[in-house]
Amino acid sequence: MSAIRGAFSKDELRAKRVGVLFGGLSSEREVSLRTGAAVSGALRSLGYDVVDIDVGKDLPARLSAEKVDVAWLAVHGRYGEDGSLQGLLESMFIPYTGSGVLASALGMDKVYAKQIFIAHGIPTPPYRAFRDEASALAEKDSLPFPFPVVVKPSREGSSVGVHICKTRDDYEAAVRDAAKYAGTLLVEQFIKGREVQGGVLDDEALGVIEVRAAREFYDYDAKYKAGTGTQYLFPAPLPLEQYARVNEVCLGAHRALGCAGGSRSDVIVTESGDVYLLETNTLPGMTATSLLPKIAAGRGIDFPALCERLLLGASLKS
Repeated sequence: MSAIRGAFSKDELRAKRVGVLFGGLSSEREVSLRTGAAVSGALRSLGYDVVDIDVGKDLPARLSAEKVDVAWLAVHGRYGEDGSLQGLLESMFIPYTGSGVLASALGMDKVYAKQIFIAHGIPTPPYRAFRDEASALAEKDSLPFPFPVVVKPSREGSSVGVHICKTRDDYEAAVRDAAKYAGTLLVEQFIKGREVQGGVLDDEALGVIEVRAAREFYDYDAKYKAGTGTQYLFPAPLPLEQYARVNEVCLGAHRALGCAGGSRSDVIVTESGDVYLLETNTLPGMTATSLLPKIAAGRGIDFPALCERLLLGASLKS
C-alpha cells in the first residue's frame, strides 16, 4: 500500500501535543472510552506527547488549556461522529483525524447516506423513512416490502436501537424503541446473507472480514461484550469475485460520502452472491474487538501503526 500522509511528518508530530478525544455525551460513550484508552496507549508507546480529553461541554476550554495542536478523534455517536466535533475543531484551527464535517454528518445519518449511495449506484436495501413513531406505525400494513424488516434510528451507531422484526407485533415494539433515539426512523427490507465488513484506509480498500455472530445478528452485545461466541474470519472466505465486489462497494461508499482516513462499511452478501451495503462508519471503533484494527492486522498493520497512520492524516478539511 502507498504511504499516504497528511500535513505532518512523524518528526513534526512528535514535537506537537496530541489530544486524544474520547467519551462524549452519546449512547456510545462506553465504547468511546475503550477506543480512547486503546489509542492513547498506542500513541504513547510510539513516543508521542499525548493528553487524554474526555469530551464534554467544556471542550473548547480544555483544548486551549491543554494546548492541543492535533486531535485524534475517538468519539463515537452524536456530538462526536456527526460533524459537530469536526466543526468545532475547524473553527479552532486544530487539525484532526478522520473525515470532515460534511462526510461525518452524511455518514452518521443513515437516511441521507442511503440517498448518496443510491445516487452513486451503490446497492443498498430498499427502505422507507418516517419522521416519527406515529407515521411509522400508521404504515405498518403498507410497507413496500415484506416482513422481516429492520427498524433502526437514523442517527445512532453500534447497532443501538436496531431490531429485526419478523411480525407486525415485533415491528410496533421496535418502532417505539427506535423512536427514543435521535433522528428519523429507518425501516429497511431485511436481506438474508453473510455479514461482512470492509475497511478502507487512506482511500484504499484494506480488505474484508466476515463476522459470524452467535446471536441473531451482529448487535451491540455481539460487538462489545466478551464471551458472546462471535467469530471473525479474515480474509472473509468469499469467492474471489465477491470479495473484490465487497471491496469495490466499500471503497465506493467511502468516496461517495467524501470520507478521509479510515472507514468501515457493513455489507450483506446473499446466497446468490449479491452485495448490499448497509451503512458506512466514518469513525470506526478501535477497541479490542473492533473490526478495522482486525482487518489492518490481517494486512500486516499492527494497532500502534494503524493509530499512527491515522494521526499522519490529521488535517483541516474546510
